[in-house]
Amino acid sequence: MSRLLALIAVLLLALPAVPAAAAGTGCESLTGTALPHTTITAAEPVPAGRHTAPDGRVLPSVPAFCRVHGVAEPVPGSAIGFEVWIPGQWNRRLLMFGNGGYSSAIDFASMGGPALAAGYATVGTDTGHTGDDPDVFVQGAANPEIIVDWGHRAVHETIVNAKLIAEAYTGAEPRYSYFIGCSTGGHQALMEAQRYPDDFDGIVAGAPGNNRVALNAGFLWQFLRNHAPGDDSTPIVPAAKLPLLTDAAVKQCRGRDGGLATDVFLTDPRRCSFDPASLRCPAGDAPTCLTERQVQALREMYAGARDPRTGRRIYPGWPVGSEAPVVDAAGRVLIGWSGYWGTTQPARVNFWRHWVFDDPDWNWRSFDFRRDLRFAERKLGPVINATDPDLRPFRRSGGKLIMYTGWADPVVSAYDTIDYYRQVVRATSGGRERETREFARLFLMPGMAHCGRGPGPNVFDTLTPIVRWVEQGAAPAEIVATKYVDDNPADGVATTRSIRPFTC
Repeated sequence: MSRLLALIAVLLLALPAVPAAAAGTGCESLTGTALPHTTITAAEPVPAGRHTAPDGRVLPSVPAFCRVHGVAEPVPGSAIGFEVWIPGQWNRRLLMFGNGGYSSAIDFASMGGPALAAGYATVGTDTGHTGDDPDVFVQGAANPEIIVDWGHRAVHETIVNAKLIAEAYTGAEPRYSYFIGCSTGGHQALMEAQRYPDDFDGIVAGAPGNNRVALNAGFLWQFLRNHAPGDDSTPIVPAAKLPLLTDAAVKQCRGRDGGLATDVFLTDPRRCSFDPASLRCPAGDAPTCLTERQVQALREMYAGARDPRTGRRIYPGWPVGSEAPVVDAAGRVLIGWSGYWGTTQPARVNFWRHWVFDDPDWNWRSFDFRRDLRFAERKLGPVINATDPDLRPFRRSGGKLIMYTGWADPVVSAYDTIDYYRQVVRATSGGRERETREFARLFLMPGMAHCGRGPGPNVFDTLTPIVRWVEQGAAPAEIVATKYVDDNPADGVATTRSIRPFTC
């Protein structure tokens, strides 16, 4: 999120550094370290300067560090790969970075970034598999442990090992451990707070896809509402019309939603009563208006996935202002509603095929949003949903939690994140939000898309606030976010906003 500017202030929060291997063992000899059900497969000193990470990414400048790769096998069928990078001058802090989507990719760019230079030992995991789509878990029916690893076990096993490795190398125990992740990384963050409250002192959960089964039902709902029965190729609302919605909503509500009259994004979509019917075509169809059929489809999408019998909301719709595709400075279309509509089949269809129904020929048209969703929740919810709002054990351990999400996020609905935060307030504090804010705060970023970009301010530091909260007791009263021209710092600042914590 804030990799271009983040962590700079953290350099001021230095603990006395521990020279690597001063009282411990040499880097190469860490391969002989005895760890529970874990093998260290590589331990090598890396000199300062340019470094090529294991995935081939070139990191232009790193400090000297000890790179450790290991594999944890806590149960038969589990093989959790992980990396621990310990700098030559260690500040006795561990910082683990989360993953994205269903990907096994370790975030080496963040591991080798400013935090490592500031003295943090950085950590990452492949979550126990290789690949980036639910179809790589096709063997899950025969080996369900890989889904358990992805769901929650991999992060826990990794940080437990990282603490032992850092101590073996330096002779000193870590004083603090932190986790930062967005999307699935945000999911992992909340899973840690819920299941393993002693793993981390401070956790940052961005755009958390923690309500995982319902989120995938939300994607399925969008596809089915936007395609006529029997026609999976022609969307009722074409992607080309999505900018009409965002533009109309912003023009109608900016300046009245807590933002500025000159904004090109919405500051608070809840205060915008935009109705797609305002764009209804006077006759026929045209690129600049909506047909009656399109208006109805959009209303159903904004309303979110529902139980057809009771009307109970399964997953909230996405906020107005999140519809249009995000385009980068090179003109490449990144994400928007259409990015998770699917083309000729629903997004994340392999989640249902392979994880839920174990049927490669599963027909999404047969999905029952009552019966089948209940089946999916019973089968997978206990393993992959991070929806338990009772964070009292995490609070008792002294943990601090920062959550954030973008109001223009077309992937994880901001409304779902708000719902979870409200549940935490009820479960941990009996509805007394002031008590919840002593250990958990939520920030809603206006105009930000999924984990960054978007037309609003989208670059900010979360590590400095969580470190200060944990180590100095200074709860974050605001987060200052910046929007750069064309999302390029070299082109200058377009705007900045001071974002205060959300209140119920």
